[in-house]
Amino acid sequence: MKIAIVCDWLTNVGGAERVLLAIHEMYPDAPIYTSKYNKKGIGWFKDADVRTGWLQIFPTGLRRFLGPLRQRYFRKLDLSEYDLVISVTGAEAKAVKAKKHICYCHVPTQYYWQMYDEYIRNPGFGIFDPLARLGLRLFIKPQRKKDYAAAQDPDEFVTISEYAAEQIKKYYGRESTIIHPPVNVKKFSTASKGFSTGKTGVGFITTSRQVTWKRLDLCVEACLEIGSHLTIIGEGPEHKKLVELAAGSPLISFYPRMDQDELKTYLANADAYLFPSLEPFGIAPVEALAAGCPVIAYGKGGALDYVKPNENGIFFESQTPESLAYAIKKFKDLKSENPKAFNYKKIQKSAEKFDERFFKEKLKRFIDEKIK
Repeated sequence: MKIAIVCDWLTNVGGAERVLLAIHEMYPDAPIYTSKYNKKGIGWFKDADVRTGWLQIFPTGLRRFLGPLRQRYFRKLDLSEYDLVISVTGAEAKAVKAKKHICYCHVPTQYYWQMYDEYIRNPGFGIFDPLARLGLRLFIKPQRKKDYAAAQDPDEFVTISEYAAEQIKKYYGRESTIIHPPVNVKKFSTASKGFSTGKTGVGFITTSRQVTWKRLDLCVEACLEIGSHLTIIGEGPEHKKLVELAAGSPLISFYPRMDQDELKTYLANADAYLFPSLEPFGIAPVEALAAGCPVIAYGKGGALDYVKPNENGIFFESQTPESLAYAIKKFKDLKSENPKAFNYKKIQKSAEKFDERFFKEKLKRFIDEKIK
């Protein structure tokens, strides 16, 4: 059977790219079609047949401006020569034409639907924010119409969480099958305890691309408020603002993005992982669980699929520093009252079902059933 894989873009490392990598490993001979490929930003697909088109000429930094052009590009991309197309998308790649199309959809296109208001408030383009707001307001109605139409084409939808399935049903009117994204549980579960940063220990930890909607500012403000040490690992356009928010406090430590072998040691020795954003899933907090690190998460979105209150973590109710600070203090109190609370081994065990081998087994079985 002739198979092709499609994704929105390949410019950096993230959860969507981990899903794509797992599917590439399942079908290594399938070419990968995408709108933009930046080999310097992601080196995972050097052995793959990655195919781009005319959008490749645009600089990587302009990617977020090109939604309407990407939609046109994928709509015109004729893959009818393939028996099966598997799209991995949270944006425009679902618009491709195919004989048989299985769409692994992370979530409906966020800047058109569920996070439109957030993007209008803070587009994250710096000095170009006014231009981004104007573009969104001008094009939102026709783009929503096109995005909805594109979502009617795939034969099957697969998605990453209960929350994502609800969003797909709400905005696209489509049912979907939940297959949680792959996590390298085996690697993170081998992390060892007894590590020190040489300063004040790891304390609480968060790891993420530093962009506005990840709400890492809540972590900084909450930890400053209650005097708890916080380790932030990652990079991104919001880094400077976060450093300014920390105001040189010794409580807040910043580290650049690191590989999984180094990261797992930080996670295993942290008090808890802070997950303040609303996301359809969140691979990073599951990696933390695999390392035995409890998770303090915003109580909406994909975190509901894996955080079990008072067993492997707790929730906070609203995206404010005060709400997160209250949850951190509650977590500390629970640990103080019962030193055996949030058992390291039980936390690790709660992550096992998200291991990448189960992802591959479930997706392979699903695809085989649908193409009979």
